[in-house]
Amino acid sequence: MAQIMQLTTSTPSIVVDHVSKRFLKRNTHSFKEAFVGWIRGKKVRADSFLALDDITFQVAQGESVAVVGLNGSGKSTTLKLISGVLEPDTGRVFTRGRVAGLIEVGAGFHPDLSGRENVYLNAAILGMSKEEIDARFDDIVAFSEIGDFIDQEVKHYSSGMFMRLAFSVAIHVELDILLVDEVLSVGDAPFREKCIAKIKELTAQGVTMLVVSHSTGMIKDLCDRGIVIRKGKKIYDGEINGALAAMK
Repeated sequence: MAQIMQLTTSTPSIVVDHVSKRFLKRNTHSFKEAFVGWIRGKKVRADSFLALDDITFQVAQGESVAVVGLNGSGKSTTLKLISGVLEPDTGRVFTRGRVAGLIEVGAGFHPDLSGRENVYLNAAILGMSKEEIDARFDDIVAFSEIGDFIDQEVKHYSSGMFMRLAFSVAIHVELDILLVDEVLSVGDAPFREKCIAKIKELTAQGVTMLVVSHSTGMIKDLCDRGIVIRKGKKIYDGEINGALAAMK
């Protein structure tokens, strides 16, 4: 889990301090190849690659920051480290307050449970009590536009329905940090606009946001600052137009 540090109100909401993350990359591509290698007494080699290399940045309370870069640059790994899904190999990650991460569409949803049951499950995971969920349930469903599908098993949901319900749960939690990774690219334009309006409302209330998206329009609309990662290294941290230019 991301480490939690008790901070004063004058300190950042997110601190990423000299963080590196390495993953194993096996050279064998199938179980069959691995088995044949084992029969022949050959070791299966496992190389590693550095997904993030000594990344450092801070995000202030209420700030909206875009993390941008080409595919495979380390953007999503950064968000997963901040959310606590991954742990850094070196360095430290500190977050202040309750973190809600929309990192994968429908992540955390149980396919055999209904939408209603998944609302209670996911909201509880995010730290809400049953009383809090009861009080906000109607608002969650209304925002998601799921309608009568709320009592159907989510394995029958489209990816857009997954995203709408997951996003709606997250934004109705009393959260301090919202992490958004490409999920707003799913769904129709009117719903995306509603989501963007809600995110702006949350940031105006002091919620800190980190967003990963390939939509330059959305990034410029939501964020004043951008952090550019290239091949695991931070190459730019500053004004959003400068960040988008640095990607080229």
